[in-house]
Amino acid sequence: MSRAESAKATGTAEVAACTPGSPSPSPLWTFGLLRSELGITFRRWRTLALLAVLAGVPVLVGVAVRIETSDGSSVGGGGGEGPAFIAQITNNGLFLVFTALAATLPFFLPMAVGVIAGDAIAGEANAGTLRYLLVAPAGRARLLLVKYATTVVFCLVATLVVAASALAVGALLFPLGEVTTISGTRIGLAEGLARALLIALVVAASLIGVAALGLFVSTLTSSGIAAMATTVGLLITVQILDQIPQLEAVQPYFFSHYWLSFADLLRDPVHWDGLLRNLGLQAVYAAVFGSAAWARFTSRDVTA
Repeated sequence: MSRAESAKATGTAEVAACTPGSPSPSPLWTFGLLRSELGITFRRWRTLALLAVLAGVPVLVGVAVRIETSDGSSVGGGGGEGPAFIAQITNNGLFLVFTALAATLPFFLPMAVGVIAGDAIAGEANAGTLRYLLVAPAGRARLLLVKYATTVVFCLVATLVVAASALAVGALLFPLGEVTTISGTRIGLAEGLARALLIALVVAASLIGVAALGLFVSTLTSSGIAAMATTVGLLITVQILDQIPQLEAVQPYFFSHYWLSFADLLRDPVHWDGLLRNLGLQAVYAAVFGSAAWARFTSRDVTA
């Protein structure tokens, strides 16, 4: 059954629940709506293609490093932050996880999230299924919350796909062992894996602001392609502005400014200042643009 047919069937079956005196949907019903939305999102070929591209980035990086160092030469630079993790991959394949996350976070990960978020509402309107979804007793606020929750889950899944692919490739092509932190101390492999998982969670949390921004854009138009293109365009614009020295005063307020602060989790002891600023900034963006999306969507005249 297609999404349109499913939405029409849902709306027809549950129209009685919208009549006066009918009970409001239970939390279990809301969970069912979320489960349905997750199933539809992750079964789409577009979503699978995005995840496949993300999983392929660590493979390309790992193979490139392996080929370049096959004669015993070194690769990359030092410094210990961002893509400079690549210099440590030949010594410990676990560093491929950090390198892959640093390489995908500026563009690939937020672009994928922008596509999913931008299509959340606008895609339904373009397909003509939005009004059928609203016939169900979810209500606009509940439907918007489910759409945002689905996008946040995608943030987590996409990040874990990158990390898992990088760990598998790193273990296959390079040795695994104790991890040398940026501070110069050494930690065991188990603790290194735990920190890699924590870094992946922080990277996923770094994308919730982008998810809220994309959802807001999605409520402004009935064209899924326009919403996705606008969201990705905003991502690129903010990244460019974040590199202009003359805008140094406002750059700390850009959602991407503290993205690479996850490298501080590889310090001993961990430096929390940048991490907390990043998470706090993402929470502000999620609150502001989530509220804007709610205000727009609840007052929107839905005709499709």
